Amino acid sequence: MNTNSNPQFSPAWQGRVNDAAEALRRLALDEGAKERFCHDPALQPFLAKMSGRYVAGNSIEQAVDAVRAIGARGHAVSVEYVGESCRDRARADAETTVFLRVVAALDAAKLASTISLDLSHIGSTVDPELGFVNARRIAAAAARAGREVMISMEGSERADLIYAIYGRLHDEDGAAHVGITVPAKLHRSKLDFPKLMQYPGRIRLVKGAFAESADIALTRHDPLLEIRYRAFADELIASGRPCSIATHDGAIQQYVAERISPQAAHRQGVEFESLMGLGTEQIDELCRCGYPTREYAVFGTEYFLYVLNRIAEEPLRVYQAVIDLLAPGLPGSGQAWRPPAV
Repeated sequence: MNTNSNPQFSPAWQGRVNDAAEALRRLALDEGAKERFCHDPALQPFLAKMSGRYVAGNSIEQAVDAVRAIGARGHAVSVEYVGESCRDRARADAETTVFLRVVAALDAAKLASTISLDLSHIGSTVDPELGFVNARRIAAAAARAGREVMISMEGSERADLIYAIYGRLHDEDGAAHVGITVPAKLHRSKLDFPKLMQYPGRIRLVKGAFAESADIALTRHDPLLEIRYRAFADELIASGRPCSIATHDGAIQQYVAERISPQAAHRQGVEFESLMGLGTEQIDELCRCGYPTREYAVFGTEYFLYVLNRIAEEPLRVYQAVIDLLAPGLPGSGQAWRPPAV
């Protein structure tokens, strides 16, 4: 198996590149900017062009089509109706209903897929109890269909609330099919990890995309982040519990693949996860080698934060965004851009 690490700029440029990535992550958290880009008729077409490769579409029907296409490539799927930071109770309830409709649509199409969500999308920032009740509704619908639910991590200031609701779903409802996302970059994860390991839900290990201060988290370009991620991955694999190695870092994928056989991975519920439109060749190669793989597809119109964080994870994608935005007719513009070898 051959996986490639993310390409890098020359050392002379890397500092500026890292600063640009952090600026994109901070912009992603600007709710005013999100409102304008997602809803201003003059800006919507531009954001749509830039986001097309990362988003499955706007509708449930398009999401179902994406789930079917990903499955045909041999991968399991996780689908999310994308959104976060809902500040209105009625809207949070309405957005929860969309998740329930997604479950029903997947049931009708007889398609297997995990349901992923941000708790702030369904009301946790309005009222923690509302977030819990709506998460419980989605979890109950998913359980009837034999589906996992994966709760995503958001900014570190919301971690206590997210973990508390996750714990309640297990303690009060025995929701073993509900899993949680743990960002390796957060310093607090070292203490959170053993607590979360006490629950049976799948743990989705990510590097972490959100802009955070140095006292809260490692930066994405800190070499300690890969070391920390590998240590968490080792602990998950040794535990024999269901887990998702959710990264596009080829070096980490190679590291994990060398420590667990495809047969053991299937037996333990260890899977490699990638986001739609990113790391496609890597996840396809892992699938060809016999490892369990999953592709994560989002749909909806509230994709501002999601897309900017995806671009920031590998700043070379800024060039791809420019091509998608301004030069859709260029040869190869529908494929991911990579720089020439130097």
